[in-house]
Amino acid sequence: MEGYRRFLWRLLAVSVFVTCVYTYMCVRDAIPDELNLRAGQTQELSFNLPLRVQGEIEKSSVPAAAGREETIGESLHLNLQKNCQIATSQTGDYRMQCRLFGIFPLKQVNIHVVEDMKVIPAGVPIGIYLKTSGVMVIGTGEVKGMDGMSYEPAYSLVKSGDYIEQVNGETVYNKRDLIELVNKSDGQAVLTLRREGKELKVKVKCIRTAGDEQKMGIWVRDNTQGIGTITYVTEEGYFGALGHGINDVDTGGLMELENGSLYATEIVSVIKGSDGSPGALEGVIYYNNDAKRGTILKNTDCGIFGMVDEKLQQKISQEAIPICLKQEIKKGPAVIRCTVNGETKEYQVEIEEVRLNSQELNKGLVMRVTDQELLETTGGIVQGMSGSPIIQDGKLVGAVTHVFVNDSAKGYGIFIENMLKQ
Repeated sequence: MEGYRRFLWRLLAVSVFVTCVYTYMCVRDAIPDELNLRAGQTQELSFNLPLRVQGEIEKSSVPAAAGREETIGESLHLNLQKNCQIATSQTGDYRMQCRLFGIFPLKQVNIHVVEDMKVIPAGVPIGIYLKTSGVMVIGTGEVKGMDGMSYEPAYSLVKSGDYIEQVNGETVYNKRDLIELVNKSDGQAVLTLRREGKELKVKVKCIRTAGDEQKMGIWVRDNTQGIGTITYVTEEGYFGALGHGINDVDTGGLMELENGSLYATEIVSVIKGSDGSPGALEGVIYYNNDAKRGTILKNTDCGIFGMVDEKLQQKISQEAIPICLKQEIKKGPAVIRCTVNGETKEYQVEIEEVRLNSQELNKGLVMRVTDQELLETTGGIVQGMSGSPIIQDGKLVGAVTHVFVNDSAKGYGIFIENMLKQ
């Protein structure tokens, strides 16, 4: 009997410990790791915490709390369990130390006070051409030599995701350069590779084939193209699009950009999505100088960025609207702006989740398409709609990024502040 009581006490102790740890983790995850605030405005922080958490903004440079006067050099203490207001005066970076019950360390929040910003939401489709920096390796394979034997000379020397920059000291700009330089080689080629940002050299044997060519058995790619949606344009002509990076279809890695361009495009048909089978917008891209509409300067995990030309700037003639910071986003109705049948329109969606601490930069929002017209036309979210701006209460919240494979009406979105950081 005594042993049974001890067992119950131990079980109770373990249960209390597990509950405390779980609660601690939930409270910690409910507070964002990073927070943007607008300079010169009073803003409300509301995290709906079940327990008292004290936030102390370090005294290096303290924004004032509404209703109080704070001077530089004093620390600002906040009870994050309740709705609290902060009035900021100047831009800058701050740190807030959070403690559970004001005692137990919880986390540090990096606070950035930034200028308020307005951008023009777009929602127009665009043709994308991206040229890689060097020639990207997507794999290796066998080569049949003149002797009829099969060889794989590049196996274990080069890897998927490598970029070939030089052959025998001569620069490689595209696949044609690579082929010509390999054929000029005397039985072997010294390749200068870029692998995960580091340069290395490898010697690869060149196999002479029946067609009197030399080959190394390396599969490569030097460009990619497709259709996406422009999210926003600034009054100066800078754009952000897609909300996610352009990754190679074979390696899955983010393609390293040498240069890229935007081209005029026309959506000609829609492949309707269904559960388990994502749909797509199909279109024609006009690859000629007259149809060029901008320059791509960056390819990042949060999208592609660059400058639009005057023609595209004029086409996106909407009024600029304020951006919505992630802590201001509410679950509930919103709209996405996209072009499906040749007309840029707004369609109703429901924001179901706001993930303030999402580990994936482009999956902070979860939304569901509720607009019957869009559901009948596309089945929900389809390929080509990536970058469609999400608008709530007249503010730009973010952009559509991915569709749920098993639920085509549901998808992810990126916070607009993550795109603007780029």
